[in-house]
Amino acid sequence: MTSNPPTARTRLRRLHERGRHDSDSIHAVLDAGLLCHIGYVVDGGPVVTPTLHWREGERVYWHGSAASRMVRHLAEGHPLCLTVSHFDGMVMARSAFHHSVNYRSAMLFGTARAITDPEAKTRHLKAFMERWFPGRWDELRSIHAQELKATTVLSMAIDEASTKMRAGPPKDDEEDYALPIWAGVLPLNTVVGEPEPCPRLAEGVAAPAYLRAFAPK
Repeated sequence: MTSNPPTARTRLRRLHERGRHDSDSIHAVLDAGLLCHIGYVVDGGPVVTPTLHWREGERVYWHGSAASRMVRHLAEGHPLCLTVSHFDGMVMARSAFHHSVNYRSAMLFGTARAITDPEAKTRHLKAFMERWFPGRWDELRSIHAQELKATTVLSMAIDEASTKMRAGPPKDDEEDYALPIWAGVLPLNTVVGEPEPCPRLAEGVAAPAYLRAFAPK
């Protein structure tokens, strides 16, 4: 386990006991997520863009259209903030003040770089697909050169990052524990539904096993 020393931007100023700066904690939050939000400034104003992400080693990756404003802006080296959050439960206390939520979150700061080499870009896109659906990339038709050209892959080093999380029951004022008020946690989970086949699916094509194994946490 390695550590990312806190910086002025990643040091927690409130409830610091919930924070972590070690790579294992940061990786776990990133790897459990499908969706990240990327914040940046364009023309003097803030913009936050949701997109899918994946991690390879000590870098996080995402992709988008080569014509995207977000992609073109970040490829120029402008600073960004990338966040991933998981909502795990409503924490019901005996007072309104102590209600809370159980959650896991990661926040990363840095700059992005575009992957321009076609072979490297293809390799990273395959890693993205294989991250969630092992074996699917090799089942698909080969990616066309124009499709690859129309797609930009961006990456950022995970070297200025922190996580913050809460788990467990409510924490009430000591004198409130005796009150006849229900308290506890209402868990929230992502549920994976039954695969819905394409209406034009070729006859006899069964749902692959990796769909059953798909389970974001």
